[in-house]
Amino acid sequence: MRGDAADISSHHLPGLLGKAGFGEDGLGRFGLGEDEGPPVGPPSWPSRSIGTLLGCVTALLGFLCFLVAGTALGALLLWPLTRSRALGVLMAGARRLAALERARRSVFFGDRFPGRYEVSGRKILRYLTLRVSTGLVCGVVVALLAFGVVLAGVLLWGMLRGSLRWPEALGQVVLGGALLFLDLQGLHALGALDARIARECFGPSEQELLRQRVHELAASRAAVVRAVDAERRRIERDLHDGIQQRVVALAMLLGRARRGRGTPEHAEALVRQAHQESQDILAELREVAWRVYPSALDSLGLEEALGGVSERCGIPVRTEFDVDGELPQPVETAAYFVVSESVNNAAKHSRATVVSVRVVRRGSTLSLQVRDDGRGGANPSGSGLSGLHGRVAALDGILRVDSPEGGPTTITAELPCA
Repeated sequence: MRGDAADISSHHLPGLLGKAGFGEDGLGRFGLGEDEGPPVGPPSWPSRSIGTLLGCVTALLGFLCFLVAGTALGALLLWPLTRSRALGVLMAGARRLAALERARRSVFFGDRFPGRYEVSGRKILRYLTLRVSTGLVCGVVVALLAFGVVLAGVLLWGMLRGSLRWPEALGQVVLGGALLFLDLQGLHALGALDARIARECFGPSEQELLRQRVHELAASRAAVVRAVDAERRRIERDLHDGIQQRVVALAMLLGRARRGRGTPEHAEALVRQAHQESQDILAELREVAWRVYPSALDSLGLEEALGGVSERCGIPVRTEFDVDGELPQPVETAAYFVVSESVNNAAKHSRATVVSVRVVRRGSTLSLQVRDDGRGGANPSGSGLSGLHGRVAALDGILRVDSPEGGPTTITAELPCA
C-alpha cells in the first residue's frame, strides 16, 4: 500500500504541477490549460484517495486565500488607483488555484475537459466558492474518519489487554461501524458533488457547445462541397481521357469499314474490332457510373455491393459483414464509398498483398475497418481520403486514418445509423 501510494505520488505530482501552470511553460497563468487525450481508464482507489486528501488541502488553501483577498480588498478600496491592479492580481491567483483544481481532477480522477478556452472569471469564482465549502466539509469528514480509525485501535487494544469488557466493546464496535458507513457515504456524496461542480464550471456552456456545433457543420458542409467538386473533376477526366478516346477510335474503325477499300475479310475484321471496342466502352461507362453511384445498393443492398468491390479488386479481399436490419440510405452510400475508396487505394498505391474489410453494426453505430498489409504512408489530406472525411463528417461520423511508414494502413469509420 505504501509503495503504491508513493508510486502514485511520484508519478502524478509533477504532472499535476505542470498542468496547473507551475512548470516552465507557465500554462494556466491566464487560462486553465488543456487536457490532452482520453482517460487511460478508471482511476484506482489509491489515486482517488490521494486526490481527495489533496482536495482538502487545496480547499483550505482557497479558504485562506479568500480571507486574505477579502481583507486586502477591503483595505485597497480606499485607494481607487490601485483597485483595478489589485483585482487583476487576485484574479490571476484565482485562475492559478482553479488550474490546480482542474489538474487535480484530471490527474487523480481521470476527468477530461474538452478544448482549450478561457473560463470566465465569474465561473472561476463560483467554482472556488463552492469548492472551498465542499472541500472543508470533506476535510471534516476525513478527520472524523481518521479519528474513528484511531478510536477503533484504542478499543481493540483495550479488549486485548482486558481493561474493556466485551459487551461494552461490542456496542461501541456496532456504533463505530454505523458511523463508518455514514462517513464513507458522505465521502462518496461529496466526491460526486465535487465532480459535478467541476463539470459545470470548467466544461463548455450551452452557447459554446452550440457555437462549436455550428462551426463543425459549416466545416463539414464545405468539405462535402469540395468532395463533390473533386468527384466531378474526376468523372470529367475519366470521360475525357478514357471513354472519349475510345469513342474516337471506334468512329475511326467504323469509317475504315464503311469505305471498304480492302477485302471483305479485312472489312469484317474491322467490324469485329469495332464491336469489341463498343463492348469495352460500355464496360468502362458502367464502371464510371458505378463509381458515381452503385445501383446494386438499391437493388441488392450494401453487402452485395461490397462483394462487387472485392471482385473487381486486383488483390484478395477478405470481408466480414455483420449487420442486422436495414440501414439508412445515406449511411449505406457513405459506407460503400469508404470501403470502395480504401480498397482501391490499397490495390493501386500500397503494394499490399491482401486487404481485410470489417463491417459491423453495434446498436446505433455502423463501424467500418479496412486494413491492408502494404507499405503505408497514406496521406490523409489527399483528394480521395479528404473526400471520405467530408462524406463521413456530413453524417456526424468519424473517420480515422492510421498509416505509418512501412505499414500497415488501417482506415476506420463510425457512422451513426439510428
